[in-house]
Amino acid sequence: MRTDEIRRRFLTHFEERDHAVVPSASLISPDPTLLLVNAGMVPFKPYFLGEQPAPWPRATSVQKCLRTLDIDEVGKTRRHASFFQMNGNFSFGDYFKETAIPLAWELVTKPLADGGYGLDESRLWITVYTEDDEAADIWHRVVGVPQQQIQRLGMADNFWSMGVPGPCGPCSEINYDRGPEYGREGGPAVDGERYVEIWNLVFMQSIRGEGSGKGNFEILGDLPRRNIDTGMGLERMATLLQGVDNLYEIDQVRPLLERASEITGRRYGADHQDDVRLRIIADHVRSALMVIGDGVTPSNEGRGYVLRRLLRRSVRALRLLGLGEPGLPALLPVARDCMAGSYPEVAGDFERISTYAYAEEQAFLETLRSGTTILDTAVRETKAAGGTQLSGDRAFTLHDTYGFPIDLTLEMAAEQGLTVDEGGFRELMTQQRQRAKADNVAKKTAGADVSVFRDLLDRIGPTVFTGYDELQTEAEVRGLLRGGSPVGGAAAGDPAGDVLQLVTDRTPFYAESGGQSPDEGVLTAPDGTRLEVLDVQRAVKGLVVHTVRVAAGEVRVGQPLLAAVDPEWRLGARQAHSATHVVHAALREVLGPSALQTGSYNTPGRMRLDFGWPSAVAAEQLQLVEDVAARALRADLGVTATYMPLAEAREIGALALFGEKYDETVRVVEIGGAWSRELCGGTHVAHSSQIGQVLITSETSVGAGVRRVEALVGLEAMRRAARDRIVLAGLADALNVPADQVPDRVVALAARVRELERALAAERAQAVLAGAQGLADGAVDVNGLAVVAAAAPDGTGADDLRSLALDVRSRLGEARPAVVVLGAANDGRAALVAVTNGAARERGVKAGALIKGLAPLVGGGGGGRDDVAQGGGGKGAGVADAITAAPGLLAEQPAG
Repeated sequence: MRTDEIRRRFLTHFEERDHAVVPSASLISPDPTLLLVNAGMVPFKPYFLGEQPAPWPRATSVQKCLRTLDIDEVGKTRRHASFFQMNGNFSFGDYFKETAIPLAWELVTKPLADGGYGLDESRLWITVYTEDDEAADIWHRVVGVPQQQIQRLGMADNFWSMGVPGPCGPCSEINYDRGPEYGREGGPAVDGERYVEIWNLVFMQSIRGEGSGKGNFEILGDLPRRNIDTGMGLERMATLLQGVDNLYEIDQVRPLLERASEITGRRYGADHQDDVRLRIIADHVRSALMVIGDGVTPSNEGRGYVLRRLLRRSVRALRLLGLGEPGLPALLPVARDCMAGSYPEVAGDFERISTYAYAEEQAFLETLRSGTTILDTAVRETKAAGGTQLSGDRAFTLHDTYGFPIDLTLEMAAEQGLTVDEGGFRELMTQQRQRAKADNVAKKTAGADVSVFRDLLDRIGPTVFTGYDELQTEAEVRGLLRGGSPVGGAAAGDPAGDVLQLVTDRTPFYAESGGQSPDEGVLTAPDGTRLEVLDVQRAVKGLVVHTVRVAAGEVRVGQPLLAAVDPEWRLGARQAHSATHVVHAALREVLGPSALQTGSYNTPGRMRLDFGWPSAVAAEQLQLVEDVAARALRADLGVTATYMPLAEAREIGALALFGEKYDETVRVVEIGGAWSRELCGGTHVAHSSQIGQVLITSETSVGAGVRRVEALVGLEAMRRAARDRIVLAGLADALNVPADQVPDRVVALAARVRELERALAAERAQAVLAGAQGLADGAVDVNGLAVVAAAAPDGTGADDLRSLALDVRSRLGEARPAVVVLGAANDGRAALVAVTNGAARERGVKAGALIKGLAPLVGGGGGGRDDVAQGGGGKGAGVADAITAAPGLLAEQPAG
């Protein structure tokens, strides 16, 4: 039975029994504690935890899952896989054990002709929790399972919880006896390889308290509403129903094994190590297809690193099997065809998916080539010194300089019999992160010890930010620091310094965050005191610190001031930040939803946006992005900011910057409603038309899989557009063509210039070569050598000089030893060439040695082979000296 059919029968069975069929959620988990969905019940957690009411009393799904905790075991065992599918049925306070158990048994044992799986009842064994008499009784009395095929196990095997206080309960598993060839008799309690778990039924009926481990916690009481959560491994069931040995040989995976075997020339089943590598390839390529399909892109952190590791392990396995070229173009389409029956979106989105995968493979092949060489050298040196452990600093250099991941270093070192000083590596990584963190803290605190600001926060409380509603605020000075130390006051021209860190109780100044640069402005007092604001940072959460220069008067703790943001600066900042959101939305509209922001920076008049994308964005697409943004500005879309719970913001699709930590209550900024909806604390315009104009100026790469768009905004964009119009008009006038024909005319002129340059170069080369016979005729005898030493016309290039020297040598023939030394000055630089014939080389004359002796006279160096060598330097006037010196050097050669 094909996997798609097993899936269909499962959903049909429960749909016919009043379960809502729920499509698989994305692998990208909404749960902030998980990177990727790793169990079938994850999308339903809010309902089980009571955070949200369930939309249905009972449901069924086939959920995509990915686990990488045991990634090193993939391929080595029959049951470990990274990507898998979990069939499940769920009850949210509706039915319980008495219904869940018969529903599962019916599907598993029902004949194939009636829509079931037709498993032999005599080969099914049941495990229940030691104290769960109710479940054991239902299995025996209601379902009819013989007592000898029901086993009781403890909390480690048959009790479920989320690992934290909350819902928990006993579980019961259906296991299939694969036969004596797989292990010992005696049921699942004796041999888990022979008796394979195919379905786990969790009975959520209790509340657990604090504790750790599988059973080190207290049961506090019963849940007010009991729930059912079951999971049947789709791949495991396919393994049984298709009669294959392991999950790598089912219909959704086996074609990948066969294709990998074909392109590597390694037969599956012939060698254990090769089999492991082929399974790794099959598993990881399928997993990568599904992960990229759900919007994850390769990166060095979070989900992106999980994906990168999957792709890199598969690429390396291909290399170890002998494939010397990219393999994913041959494999990924096979994975697509295997999975498209259940997930048609992977076929519809395959161009995007494959673009990311192929680019990552190409980049990693380059990393492998450089990193493997460095690693092999380190391994040889370690072994030569009698060591058994690769040092942490070597592993860190591989990671930091060559992009070689530590897990790959560990794996490859182990293959060569070495361990790696992981502790040393982790310590160096920690030091690097601490340096980066310290640099960031130093920026935010102007070098002051952050504990000073924590103490200040504890003493005076958080700073109230008023800048969303006003640009001027009456404030009181609550703290002053100079050089990281508290001071009571300071005056303009103070010998100790007039730049301070100032904290007030309230402020309209926006502190740098979320990609928005800090506000500029002044703080003033009626007595003439004036402080210029140079920077604004949140030194610690809740405390806004102004870096100020005392321009006039004196400031002291407790003094009232008027804090005023420069209105022009703030207008520009609002325009730039709103433009960033608009460009982000426009990119997603043009390129697709996977073009997600990874970082940004905006300051008055300018913005930049980093986003995940595998290759350069075409000029036509950038034009479309700019057009979409322009239409959004023309539509005068409303811009609103709303505070709401984080869970609600995620539910309505608000975009968050991956890796950022957010409070439970977040600020959602919308431009045109759902068109642009992002979590953001920045300042924005009230309507999109107030942005003025967005002019994209560049699109570049800032790393593997990350692109950067930069743009001018508002007045700066208008100024650039005006300047460009003037330049274009001037070019059109100079070229005597309409403005819209300028690009074509410039291209034509550039092509013509290149053509003329080639013709000129050819004529120059011909003119140079025309003098070859004359130079040969002028050869002089130096100690039995026919020597030509001459300066070519100024402007002769190195290539032409070499051609001339070779031509002269050929005219001198091989009858007697001959040496040609030529030089030329070109734009103040010198070029030298020396060539020898065979007879001269037999005399021991070497062109390379000759150039090394002459090059210092032109202020440079050089060398080469015995027959041809080149050199040069920055002293063009020294060519004559070098030519004059050449016969003298040759005279030192022994006579023939």
